[in-house]
Amino acid sequence: MPLSPEQLAEIDAQRETTFSTRRATVPAMEERLYQATPVLDHGFVRVIDYMGDDSAICQAARVSYGKGTKSVSNDEGLIRYLMRHWHSTPFEMCELKLHVKLPVFVARQWIRHRTANVNEYSARYSILDREFYIPAPDHLAAQSEVNNQGRGAALEGEEADRVLRFLRDDAMRAYDHYEEMISTTNSEGEAQQGLARELARMNLPANIYTQWYWKVDLHNLLHFLRLRADAHAQYEIRVYADAICEMVRDWVPFAYQAFEDYRLGGATLSATALDCIKRMLNGEKVTQENSGMSKGEWREFQSIVK
Repeated sequence: MPLSPEQLAEIDAQRETTFSTRRATVPAMEERLYQATPVLDHGFVRVIDYMGDDSAICQAARVSYGKGTKSVSNDEGLIRYLMRHWHSTPFEMCELKLHVKLPVFVARQWIRHRTANVNEYSARYSILDREFYIPAPDHLAAQSEVNNQGRGAALEGEEADRVLRFLRDDAMRAYDHYEEMISTTNSEGEAQQGLARELARMNLPANIYTQWYWKVDLHNLLHFLRLRADAHAQYEIRVYADAICEMVRDWVPFAYQAFEDYRLGGATLSATALDCIKRMLNGEKVTQENSGMSKGEWREFQSIVK
C-alpha cells in the first residue's frame, strides 16, 4: 500500500489549505499538489512545490537575448527554438520539488543525476517500513545476450516462481533480523539496548523502499527524463520517469511538447551517420561494411532510419 490512512488524511489537510499569491501559478499543477501518483507496488511520486511556467522560460530568454528574440512571434515558437538549439539557462528558471517513494536500488540509479537537491529518509534515525519491491511476473527476465545492462526474454513457469520466492523470502528474513537487532527487549522480555539503527540497516536488501524530497530545475529534469523515460531505460526507474513526464506536461506544456519532439522523439546523428543518409538519398546502397560504422553503431543507426 503506497500510502497509509494517516498519510492520506495529511494530504487531504494539505490540499484543503490555500494561499493567495502574486506569483505565476499553473491550474493543472495546483490540482496535482500533494496528491500521490502510485508507481510500482508500494511507491509513489507527488508534487510538493513548483516555481515558474512556460512564460518564465520566455521571460528569461528575452532578458538574455534582448532584441534577438524579436523575430520569434510567440512563446511556443521561442521555446521550440531554445529546445531545438540546446539552450539551457532559460529552462533553469523553472523548478520542481517532488516527494518520491522508491526502492533503494532505483534510488542508487536516480542519484547518479547529481544536478538536484536531495534529502532522503534517514535509516540512522528512523526505522524503515517492511515494504519491498517484488516484480510482477511479467517483469522478470533473463540477462540480455546483446546488452550487458539490459534484459532478455521473460522468465516463465517454475523458474519465475523460484525467483519470486527467493526475492520474497530473502527480503522478509532480512527484515526479521533487522527488527531483532534493533529490538529493545531480549528473548526473556527484559529491556535492553538494541544495535544502533545505522548499523542494523546494513543487512537490509536493495529492494526495500526509501523516500526522499528531490528538487530540480527544468533543464536538468528534462535531461533526467530524456535518459530515464527512454524505452531502453530499466523498467523500474522508467515508470517513475513516465509519471513525472505527465506532471511536466501539465506544468509547462509548450516546453514538454518541444522536449517530446526534439529529445524523446528525436535522434542525434553523428557526421558519419548523416553522410550515410545523404548517400542513401542519392540511391547508393549503404551497408555496415561500407558505412564506416561499428556493428553497434550500425545497429543503432538502423533502428532510427528503418
